[in-house]
Amino acid sequence: MPAQRPNFELTEAKPLQPGLHIVSTPIGNLRDITLRALDTLAAADRVFAEDTRTAAKLLSAFGLKNRLEAYHDHNGEAARPRVMAALAAGEGVALVSEAGTPLISDPGFKLVREAAAAGHPVFAVPGPSAVLAALTVAGLPTDRFLFAGFLPPKSVARRRALEELTAVRATLVLFESGPRLPDLLRDMAEVLGAREAAVARELTKLYESCVRGPLPDLAADPRFETIKGEIVVLAAPGEPSAEPAAADAALREALGRLSPGEAAGEVARALNLPRRDLYRRALAMKVEE
Repeated sequence: MPAQRPNFELTEAKPLQPGLHIVSTPIGNLRDITLRALDTLAAADRVFAEDTRTAAKLLSAFGLKNRLEAYHDHNGEAARPRVMAALAAGEGVALVSEAGTPLISDPGFKLVREAAAAGHPVFAVPGPSAVLAALTVAGLPTDRFLFAGFLPPKSVARRRALEELTAVRATLVLFESGPRLPDLLRDMAEVLGAREAAVARELTKLYESCVRGPLPDLAADPRFETIKGEIVVLAAPGEPSAEPAAADAALREALGRLSPGEAAGEVARALNLPRRDLYRRALAMKVEE
């Protein structure tokens, strides 16, 4: 006998407190939605969504029929006055992103800031988050982490951003798309060195996976050349930086064998220092010779 499909229909929704409700929604598995999120969406006077098509599917799955309006990066300036007018009228307004927790690499912080400044209550309706889900399965330190979102798509700018992150004493959490993942991993291995890392893909979905290992190994993994889906990349915290004298000594030794750029890269990986700063120092040392 086939398993019975769970009944997600809600009882009559209670009135929603006026204000802006930031509602987290599933990042894949619909059963991850919270009861409070369902209550909030059922009772909201209107729902503003990053993607109204995705939101419509979610609401339909739970038998909800709300007034949906778009709120995203491209229409934020035009949409905010409509949200503010609804709040001023005493409505309970829900904001949802395409998936996960709104405002985490998604639009919304300007709306929250404006609503709070106008004296409207802002409520968090917490739930799924790709950042936290990836942290729990990566096997990396979780006591301190830095979410850096999507890095620049061009390698030069991306490496510059990674160099700025080398001194961060926390697990790094990044978002990336499938086609750009191999380039990101190669740049991370070059700039961050052989840190332990993890690539988490399609979290909570059918083909969920988490591959763990040193960054150079992940960068060389052929499975990532054709990977698809939504991806979170994590890297372990860097070790404490070396003293300037030790860095200079290592740089001088490397310059005896390598070009300034290669020497800077080698010492950056070995001592967890920004390659850009070491390259400048290497050039200065060559001039001093």
